[in-house]
Amino acid sequence: MTPKVVVGITGATGAVYAVRLLKRLKAAGREIHLVVSPAGVLNVHHELGLDRKALEALADVAYNPADVGAAIASGSFATEAMVVVPCSMKSLASIAHGFSDNLLSRAADVTLKERRRLVLMVRETPFNLAHLRNMTAVTEMGAVVFPPLPAFYHRPTTIEEIVEDTVERVLSLLGVNGARPKSWNGL
Repeated sequence: MTPKVVVGITGATGAVYAVRLLKRLKAAGREIHLVVSPAGVLNVHHELGLDRKALEALADVAYNPADVGAAIASGSFATEAMVVVPCSMKSLASIAHGFSDNLLSRAADVTLKERRRLVLMVRETPFNLAHLRNMTAVTEMGAVVFPPLPAFYHRPTTIEEIVEDTVERVLSLLGVNGARPKSWNGL
């Protein structure tokens, strides 16, 4: 059985991470279940020029965020993990407080309740106290808060290299064989 990964995309900046992650998950043989918020669609279009149809073509299954009865809304639908990339502070708050008011936050809630890996690539700066408390709350619930902060020890020269290394680190967190983040080997 092909491992399934849920990918959520919200309206925070960083659509390039989402698209790169979708492509790498596909290359790694994962079945991708995608849910994109309306603001996520707007942001992907603004930052990358892609429309919903082009974005959804990168996944195996795409869901309407209003469809809270979709397969990924149930713990009986076995998935390996979920990644929200990028994760807006609104979505973080919804997940932290268990609102489950749309499919993205419901799928994240299911991921947590089933004790599966949930990675939230939060995007905001600077953080206010509400952001920090929400990040603490989801961490206490078992999620991994993963702001896409670049590593410079491998001396990247392009944005693509920075994005690539960050996505590879996420794949490594998910336990995807063949993930190739650049490691620090000491001085």
